[in-house]
Amino acid sequence: MHQLAVFGNPITHARSPEIHQLFAKQHGIEIDYERILVPPGEFTRYAHRYLEGGAKGFNITVPYKADAYHFAEQCSKAAALAEAVNTVSIKQGVIYGDNTDGAGLMKDIVDNLGWTLQDKKVLVLGAGGAVSGVVSNLLGGAPRTVEILNRTVSKAVAIVEKQNDPRLRAIETPGDAYDVIINGTSVALQGTTLDLPASIITAESCCYDMSYGNGAFLGWCENLGVSQLADGLGMLVEQAALGFNIWFDLEVETIDVIAALRQ
Repeated sequence: MHQLAVFGNPITHARSPEIHQLFAKQHGIEIDYERILVPPGEFTRYAHRYLEGGAKGFNITVPYKADAYHFAEQCSKAAALAEAVNTVSIKQGVIYGDNTDGAGLMKDIVDNLGWTLQDKKVLVLGAGGAVSGVVSNLLGGAPRTVEILNRTVSKAVAIVEKQNDPRLRAIETPGDAYDVIINGTSVALQGTTLDLPASIITAESCCYDMSYGNGAFLGWCENLGVSQLADGLGMLVEQAALGFNIWFDLEVETIDVIAALRQ
């Protein structure tokens, strides 16, 4: 029985236990995957205690991906570039941090949805750990530009400076008519709406919410006539598949898992 978990706050909404149980079933592996609510300021203590109990590793969701980055003794290139970790494992006795969010997002956008970023004008909303973990992969999709819009502009600027890519910039006000808009804020979890001008969207825009469930952002897009909409459930499954591979060195099928969770 392999011990695994997801750390976060809030955590009751997390569907990682269901996802990884379905992955484990594909390979006949027995896992005990739990949700762990971590109080503010307690991440390091909880993480050490969990690993000391013999766990194989754990996932991290909001708001602790940056804490997990500092907790890990070694990190992958993706995690180092993002300064955010969503998957912790033990490699030869070393606490290793990885970030599978960006690769999972791109796999969902390109392979599952059939969208393309090539030569597209992309707007990313937010500049927290979720966004910092995917920007590098978005740039890898060969967009024309990627603009980051965040209430605190300095956070967006920090992401831009780390990437050092002329196609990427932080903005204070959005432009018009983006081809792809990706929401990386917690608006869906908070049940609020974003104060955005309708001019950023056309009927041909592709709108993606990295969160899943509430649908406040996608509802706003749909009301403006957008038909190509997707929430982050596919990304969640795809990044989890990459994490499962890190722990077990096994490939898993994701399409049926996404469909099962939709139901």
